[in-house]
Amino acid sequence: MADDHEPVPVPGTRADKRRLRYELLGCALHGHHLEGVDAARVRPGDGLVVRDRGDGLRWHRCLRCDAWVPQSPPEHPDRAFPPGRDEIALPLRGKPLRDRYVLRLIALDRLLHFVVLGALAVGVLLFADKRASLRAPFYRFMDLLQNGLGGAGGTRQGLLGEVTKAFTVRSSTLWVIGLILAAYALLEGVEAVGLWYGRRWAEYLTFVATTVLLVPEVYELASRATITKVLTLIINLAVVAYLLFAKRLFGLRGGGRAEAAERERDSSWEALERVLPGPAGK
Repeated sequence: MADDHEPVPVPGTRADKRRLRYELLGCALHGHHLEGVDAARVRPGDGLVVRDRGDGLRWHRCLRCDAWVPQSPPEHPDRAFPPGRDEIALPLRGKPLRDRYVLRLIALDRLLHFVVLGALAVGVLLFADKRASLRAPFYRFMDLLQNGLGGAGGTRQGLLGEVTKAFTVRSSTLWVIGLILAAYALLEGVEAVGLWYGRRWAEYLTFVATTVLLVPEVYELASRATITKVLTLIINLAVVAYLLFAKRLFGLRGGGRAEAAERERDSSWEALERVLPGPAGK
């Protein structure tokens, strides 16, 4: 049996077998997370984050991807020593970092829903408010179009046919539809913001809202299957499964405690100490 305290391989080396490292993606997008670059001197106790080899260069450890980055000492330091552990906000690493990227992908999907549904809601509400003034010009246009087509009935199908039906719907019904669309758009917007910032309540809200909508989606798919409907159903099923199992909602697989323990395992000082020293280590 392997020693529980055996150091783990340095991420990014051949000993690290993971195919995709989200730490490297994070550093590619935001740069390395270095500490002590503005310090005048380096103490022996700072060796976990920065080391001075005495050759005119300092080696700073990226607290996200564990790379060691050479830097010259600052000409005008802002502080005497690198910050202590209690002053450093550690970046996410490991599975918590992967979850952040997945949640933000879901947030972008919800943001798209917010934009589309919001535009539809505005369109329906404006139409409900201005329908009386639009009725006469629209029917004049329909008459001209129908006369131009020689009396053909094609204008009663497609988009023009749907608009014609909209003029026959009661105004109160249009207002209800517009308000429902606006409420749904607002819900999607709240989900997007909460998921982007990794809020636990947003995960529950997204799970419940997505699960409820699976029923009408399956019904629509059974009545008329299209590629768009199939893809939408697959995406929503994947979101529900991910939130339920990977994010341990409703106490599944240990629930919130297991989630917190996972974060502590991958994104803590103990996690940094478990990693083998980089090329600056002695």
